[in-house]
Amino acid sequence: MSTHKSVEFKTAQPNQWLGLLGGGQLGRMFCMAAQRLGYKVLVLDPATNSPAGSVADGQVLADYLDDAGLAELAQRCVGVTTEFENVPALAMETLAASIPVSPSAFSVGVAQNRIEEKSYISGCGVPVAPHAPIRKAEDITSDLETLLPGILKTARLGYDGKGQVRVKTLDEVKAAFANLNQVECVLEKRLTLLKEVSVIVARDHKGECVTFPVAENHHRKGILATTIVPARIDDVMASQARASAISIARALDYVGVLCVEFFVVEGMGLVVNEIAPRPHNSGHYSIDACVTCQFEQQARILAGLPLGDTRQHSPSVMVNLLGDLWFDAQGNEREPNWPGVLAMPEVKLHLYGKEQARVGRKMGHITVVAPTLDRALEVAEAVRSLLGIGDDDD
Repeated sequence: MSTHKSVEFKTAQPNQWLGLLGGGQLGRMFCMAAQRLGYKVLVLDPATNSPAGSVADGQVLADYLDDAGLAELAQRCVGVTTEFENVPALAMETLAASIPVSPSAFSVGVAQNRIEEKSYISGCGVPVAPHAPIRKAEDITSDLETLLPGILKTARLGYDGKGQVRVKTLDEVKAAFANLNQVECVLEKRLTLLKEVSVIVARDHKGECVTFPVAENHHRKGILATTIVPARIDDVMASQARASAISIARALDYVGVLCVEFFVVEGMGLVVNEIAPRPHNSGHYSIDACVTCQFEQQARILAGLPLGDTRQHSPSVMVNLLGDLWFDAQGNEREPNWPGVLAMPEVKLHLYGKEQARVGRKMGHITVVAPTLDRALEVAEAVRSLLGIGDDDD
C-alpha cells in the first residue's frame, strides 16, 4: 500500500473550481462532465485553442512546470486532476503540497515507466507478459533468447504503438535498441493473443471502488480503432478482469479513474499489458451507454462526491475517428459525411474541436448504442463503410 497521500479531499460545492493539467480531448470531455455537475474548470496547458481549453471556464496558459501557473491553479481550485499520463510528476507533487491531486504523483510515476509498472503489477499477484529490462547495451545477452520473438518497448513515453519495435533475434534487439537511442527499454515476449480487453476502475479517497463493464478492443496500426462493450468473453473471465483491476488500484492506493489493459493469451488467460492513470479511449462508450460515464466519475472523485452507477444500459460499439478521414485518396482535404452518419438513429457523434486534421490524429469518435450487440456491430460496420474506414488489424 502506498503512503503517498495528497491534501485531504473535501466535498466541493457547485460553482467552485476544479483544476485540470492538460488540454487534450480527454480533458475536453472531463470539462463537460464537471460542468454538468455545476463546477467550473480551470485548465493549465501551454497551447491556445486546445480541445479542453476551448470549452473550459478558464485557462492558465503556461508550461506544466511553470511556478506561477501552478500557483494560480493551486490558489483558485479545490482540487486538480490530469488528462494525460506524461504530465511531469514534479508538477503534481508541487500542487499536492497545498490541494488534493487525483491521481497522486506516485501512481502516475509508476504508470510512466514500463519497468516499474510491470514490477508493481506483478507484486499485486496479477500476471504480466514475460519480460526483461534493458537499460544498457550490455544487458542484451543470450539470456534474452527465451523472450524472442518479442517486442522492444521504450520504458517511457510510448503510446498508440510508438516506441515499439518487433524483434526476432538478438541482433535485431541490438539494432532496435540503438535506433531507440539506447533509452531505457523493456523486451517483452510476443504472446499469442486471442483478444485485448480493458477495464476502467474508479476509486475514491475513501477507498471505495467501482468498475465499468469489460471492453473488447481492436486496433489498426497500433491505434485503438474499435471498442465493443460488453466484451465477448465469459462471465468468469470478465469477473477476473474486474477483480484484477481493483487489486491494482488498491495496491497503488489510487484515487481517480484508472484503465487496466489486458491481453487474453492462449494457454495463460488474462495478462496485464499496461495501465493508464486517467480516463481511457476504450471508456468513451460510457458517455452514451452507461448511467455514469468515466469523465463524470473523474469529476465526482475530485470533488469528493459519491461514486456514480457504472451500469451499462445498452450494448455499444465505439469507433475512433482519425484524421485520415479528412483526406481523399489524392490527399485533398475534405469533410467526412456527417449527415449520412447522423441519419443512422443508433449513432452518437463526438468531435473534439481540433483545428487541424492530420493522418493518425484522434479527431473524434462515434458511439453506436443499440438494443442488442449484434445490431450495434451491424450499425458500426455501416458507419465504417460510409466513412471509408479500413478493417482493424486484429
